[in-house]
Amino acid sequence: MKKNSYYLLSLGCAKNLVDSQSIASLLNQAGYTGLETPAKAEILIVNTCGFIKPARDESVEELRNLAGKKKKGQLLIAAGCLTQRYRQLIADEVPGLDGIIGTRRWMDILELIKDLRQYPGQPRYHIPEAATVGVDEHGILRAAIQGSNAYLKIADGCRRTCAYCAIPAIKGTQVSRPVETIVEEAKILADMGIKEIILIAQDSTDYGSDLGIKDGLAKLLEQLTVNVPNIPWIRVLYAYPGVVTDRLINIMAAQPQILHYLDIPLQHAHPEILRSMKRPFNLDSVRKTLGKMREKMPDLALRTTFIVGYPGETETEFQTLLDFIQEIQFDHIGAFPYFQEPGTSAEILGDPVSQLVKDKRIEQLMSIQQNISLSRNQSLVGKELQVLIEGCNEGISVGRSYRDAPEIDGMVFVEGSLAVGDIHTIQITDAMTHDLVGIPKK
Repeated sequence: MKKNSYYLLSLGCAKNLVDSQSIASLLNQAGYTGLETPAKAEILIVNTCGFIKPARDESVEELRNLAGKKKKGQLLIAAGCLTQRYRQLIADEVPGLDGIIGTRRWMDILELIKDLRQYPGQPRYHIPEAATVGVDEHGILRAAIQGSNAYLKIADGCRRTCAYCAIPAIKGTQVSRPVETIVEEAKILADMGIKEIILIAQDSTDYGSDLGIKDGLAKLLEQLTVNVPNIPWIRVLYAYPGVVTDRLINIMAAQPQILHYLDIPLQHAHPEILRSMKRPFNLDSVRKTLGKMREKMPDLALRTTFIVGYPGETETEFQTLLDFIQEIQFDHIGAFPYFQEPGTSAEILGDPVSQLVKDKRIEQLMSIQQNISLSRNQSLVGKELQVLIEGCNEGISVGRSYRDAPEIDGMVFVEGSLAVGDIHTIQITDAMTHDLVGIPKK
């Protein structure tokens, strides 16, 4: 076993990944060395996800796996969203767990490790009942980032009251990072050679509301383009319907750095289901906003997500969702079955739609979307796209265009060996449902 070493497994969303990178930075600054495998690491950390049941199950499974292989002298720590909400469940289901630290206080990881060493054999739980995520994370710089893109968390927590969502109970209300802190981190990422920063929060379009900043996301983007001109691509994820303002649309359309891409989770398209979800239910307003965006940015790529099988969803209401998808013609869609979450206001509605029906509806929805995605990709054949190259193997380069966010969208396969980390002009020669094929512009 290597003294003062750690193994860190990050599960769940990109926001969790940013926290994991920050934990790694704290450990590195304290003299620890990160290892790629757990066998010889002194400290084992799993940054868990607790958003929905499958994520919880995966987190517990990974913790149990590490606990079962733990050697004398190793410390196993559970961190993240699952620990914040289900600390007792974790303690009961993972024998051999040494420490638990909540997602709101991950920045206290060194203090927890010190306690565990001071009191060996005594499990320690560090989950203060803070109302929000910790604010002292602002000065923490992340560990070295692999690849050419990086997620930049602009806020944490959420003040929305969506009926199905447990995030406010896990994370607390929204805490926005100061503009100058975000700009400074973006500069550091640019100096590291990062070509794409991806702005993330539980609700990116609500950025700054807790700081008294109106139209905060638009103002933040303005500051980033002025102060960090050497980041070629800036991408926005997790926009909230109803608060995509004209100022935001205008800055996206005007600044070449800001990609013509928006992830705007709508969750459903029937007013009564949306009302029950406690989501914006004025679909005409959504249509108007999307229309404005496409008018200003005709090449706009739109991603959204939908929940299928929400309590009370009838065949008629589901058909409304399918009709809406056909009408809007999204580029990318993620569809998920409804999971009944304890402690949410939707819990009292039960889970009356069977899993069989949910699966059938998701299959039907995604079949429609696959045809739409293929059609939209085929319209790009013969056109030129800027592609960020992320890998190369046996004479084929792989990258992404502005239309594709990392991990969740498609890829562009390019003939020839191109430099990884560079952005190249690629002529599209063929299209598939999710991916494109092209050749370098001569």
